Amino acid sequence: MEAMANTNSNQITTAVLLAAGTGSRLQPLTNNAPKCLSEVNGIAILERLVHCLCDQGFERLVVVVGYLDHHVREFLDDWAEVLTIEYVINPRYSTTNNLYSLWLARTTIHEPFLLVESDVVFEASLLGEMLQPNKIAISTMEQWMDGTTVTVDPFQQISAFQFGDSESLDAVTHKTVNMYSFTIASWDRVVERLSAHVCAGRVNEYYETVFSEMVADGSLSLEAVMFDSGRWYEVDTLEDLHQAELIFPRKSV
Repeated sequence: MEAMANTNSNQITTAVLLAAGTGSRLQPLTNNAPKCLSEVNGIAILERLVHCLCDQGFERLVVVVGYLDHHVREFLDDWAEVLTIEYVINPRYSTTNNLYSLWLARTTIHEPFLLVESDVVFEASLLGEMLQPNKIAISTMEQWMDGTTVTVDPFQQISAFQFGDSESLDAVTHKTVNMYSFTIASWDRVVERLSAHVCAGRVNEYYETVFSEMVADGSLSLEAVMFDSGRWYEVDTLEDLHQAELIFPRKSV
């Protein structure tokens, strides 16, 4: 397990992984293990993700854990010689959402970083354009996709986030891939807004709520990076797991 040498001093080499949730929609697979350890053709989602990070020269991984966190720690022990791995604990994982998990990482991150969810399976080569800060991974809408979407302007900047039924959205809307990169200045502004939400008791929201507000008022700019829909998949349900296995055979890692 050798990491690729980092030849670009401006390249992001720190990743923040959110892996605190219970993964209830993947039951019974998540009854005794976190969602990120669910296997796609015999390979854990987390293993694929760490391989991708190492292939792209990442050096540090901060993992926000909660539900059955000891399983994540034991799994990542094998990568301790390749990556500097640090953990942030979300003790309220069962009653909060990813906004709170991301806020908890605020005292641990002091450099540009890549934010990624622990339920996304993707090809390592897709990360190339995400290694510079203030990017957002997006994908052309497909029938299987739901959740947060964005509108992209002619300059490939995100002009708005949308939340709701994708069937009501127009053709210029794209699906978020739950992957972002930030400069430290952008992250400082995000932390300030996250803190305002937490102080107001809004801990059961998605962090995209904050990103949406900041894009709307001009305090956050994100450039779109296109992920081809056949080269990544978000695993939330057992059906998602089946579809991911059609895209990512065992030999892909």
